[in-house]
Amino acid sequence: MARSRTFDNTFFVRLFCALLCLSFVACGDGSVELSSERSEEGSSRGVTLRIVSGSENKALEPLIEDFARRQGATIDVDYLGSVDISLGLEQGAGLEYDAVWPANSLWIVLGDTQNVVKHEKSILRSPVVFGVRKSLAQELGWTERDVRVEDVLDAAESGRLRFAMTSATQSNSGASAYFGFLSALAGSPEVLTGDDLDDATMRSKVGRLLRAVDRSSGSSGWLAEMFLERWPRFDAMVNYEAIIIETNRELEARGHEPLWTVYPVDGLTIADSPLGYVDKGDGAKERLFLDLQEYLLSDRVQQRISELGRRTGLVGLAAADPRVFRADWGIDTERVISPVPVPEEPVVRAALELYQTSLRKPSLTAYVLDFSGSMRGEGEKDLKDAMTTLLDPEIAKRYLLQPSETDIHIVVPFDGKPRRTWTAVGNDPAVLSELLGRVLEESSGGGTNIYRGTAVALQQMAAYEDRMGDYFPAVILMSDGRSQSGDGVLEAARRNLSFGQDVPIFTIAFGKADPRQLEALSESSAARSFDAKGDLVKAFRKAKGYN
Repeated sequence: MARSRTFDNTFFVRLFCALLCLSFVACGDGSVELSSERSEEGSSRGVTLRIVSGSENKALEPLIEDFARRQGATIDVDYLGSVDISLGLEQGAGLEYDAVWPANSLWIVLGDTQNVVKHEKSILRSPVVFGVRKSLAQELGWTERDVRVEDVLDAAESGRLRFAMTSATQSNSGASAYFGFLSALAGSPEVLTGDDLDDATMRSKVGRLLRAVDRSSGSSGWLAEMFLERWPRFDAMVNYEAIIIETNRELEARGHEPLWTVYPVDGLTIADSPLGYVDKGDGAKERLFLDLQEYLLSDRVQQRISELGRRTGLVGLAAADPRVFRADWGIDTERVISPVPVPEEPVVRAALELYQTSLRKPSLTAYVLDFSGSMRGEGEKDLKDAMTTLLDPEIAKRYLLQPSETDIHIVVPFDGKPRRTWTAVGNDPAVLSELLGRVLEESSGGGTNIYRGTAVALQQMAAYEDRMGDYFPAVILMSDGRSQSGDGVLEAARRNLSFGQDVPIFTIAFGKADPRQLEALSESSAARSFDAKGDLVKAFRKAKGYN
């Protein structure tokens, strides 16, 4: 069964294939049937296939479970961000997964430097769009005409549009939108170049647009969940057309107005959802993979995928069920879409670094770090390694998490009570090294009180209260213990600070921490809780990717 967990010339050849997929040349035409020599049910009994996928594919879990059950096989699906999938592929055959299923071929192109991915085929496609509250879209005149990226910038800067979007360096939907913005505001060149990235006017416009983002996320799926949870705080979100459809179904079920789908005509990109096998020389796994791929591309299953709001034919054609792709939601299957072409690899990497270090809205992050007695030993070492990953610019760069010159970092160590706190601003290596040095000097001892430490973090943020709207504020709390008291102190701080209820508190459960206590804290602030599962560094990276 499928299980979800919280879950040289070669380059140019691969890039060309990716561009073809983005230009709507499907790698499979939907007419594939299981081949006779491999179609027998139960033929892969006992085989386990592990897939790492983008979160946007969660809706397809029942289809995978049905296939696995008939085959007598086990198919595990883990959900990671685009950067983690790409970084994992750099390990080649050492990747812990047997198959990759990112939202876009780009991430395989960037990560598969050892050329271990084979049998890569596009399973479905979905444009990256703006979902805008329908009444606002009507007010802006966007339901009656084509919308350009400049129109979005004008609406955002006038204060008429508040939108949420995933991080361009952590999630494909954010990266896709970002490359659309770059291309449109650079004047729609044939393909984006390094010279375009150096253009000061373009940089200014893209930076202004990104600074209008009201909430960030490291996951497209979670962004939609947060959007629904905090309705009606946001006017719009950038996401896949398929997720806009899913969100609208839920909005209407709750009695809310739906989102109108806006396709920026000069900045539109497509997710081509390629499923590829990581070749490790295991014939049984490869046969199971090929059967799964053929099953997903068969006529019957492609129809079911289409019913879930995914496009399975050429993106510009009207071959979709109008009851799913609803015109009253602005879904336009007859529109001829001209996607923004993917730049060459060096330009892609330079653009992502430009986003992270210069153009994105800066972060105001408070790290609330558990140095209680139970952290002594391995726990303390892992915590310090995690903070080194985030505060060492060279290490952070590998994960596209490097700070900008205006980021603010607050560190609050705690045990049974908060210890002294430190604040650093910017990305000067010397300043960050000094801050990290103080963290490394801390030692474990004492009890555990997560609430008092978090309250102090919010109080430290008050120094930037008048500029809070210029930042993505967030608390990242890590603990391996359980607090018996102190929640009243935190609630008082949240009530008494004007921004207290709006700052997301991301929590990381480590060791023997009570996940329910941490999950409740995150849920109360429209944030997310992570389970370190023995890899605290990875959990910290995930949490930081959300602001």
